[in-house]
Amino acid sequence: MNKVFAAEQLSKTFDPDTSPIHAVKDVSLEICENEIIVLTGRSGSGKSTLLHLLAGLEKKTSGSIFFKENDYDNLKPNELTSLRRAEMGFVYQFHYLLNELSAQENVSLPLKLNNVNQDKANAASIEILDSLGLGHRIDHKPSELSGGEKQRVAIARSLVHSPSLVILDEPTGDLDTQTSLEVINSLKKFVSDKKSSLLIATHDDNFQKIADRKLMMDSGIIE
Repeated sequence: MNKVFAAEQLSKTFDPDTSPIHAVKDVSLEICENEIIVLTGRSGSGKSTLLHLLAGLEKKTSGSIFFKENDYDNLKPNELTSLRRAEMGFVYQFHYLLNELSAQENVSLPLKLNNVNQDKANAASIEILDSLGLGHRIDHKPSELSGGEKQRVAIARSLVHSPSLVILDEPTGDLDTQTSLEVINSLKKFVSDKKSSLLIATHDDNFQKIADRKLMMDSGIIE
């Protein structure tokens, strides 16, 4: 399979000059096209920090990160932002929806940022919301949605532009068991249909069923 993503000897240390915290230690990782990787580990093991580093949302202390042929060290900040906007989706533990926009408008944002025309953006955002069981909530604003619904809107937003890689941090944390299973099945179908890759940090054992690889993180190290 074609390699989409690679990290080599990646490390992140917070407060290195005072009270150093080694959140990520010498992690090397490859992600291939059409692959689902599940990352587990206790809270505080470094999973979220690793995901932020891989997405270019946080600066590394040392090591290298490559997305396809792009070395993060050779990209200007605006170039990294453009790469992430076009090629990646990211689901945070918190949904970060814009309160003044409807569910459909929130989901269509990545498409608008990528200069997709309004009609196509609307159609794609409605389709992905419907696939996640929210077709009847497209006009509702975040204040009118439950916690689980807001999380599904955030997932839809990460998928709508058919990115090559989707990074998800506890995507089913606010969902009941049945809804979690439906979301997991939708993510599996998305990978199959779009030939995308997923990296999922989770405590939800149901993700193990769709994983191509399972990784464990402890004290900043992938075991």
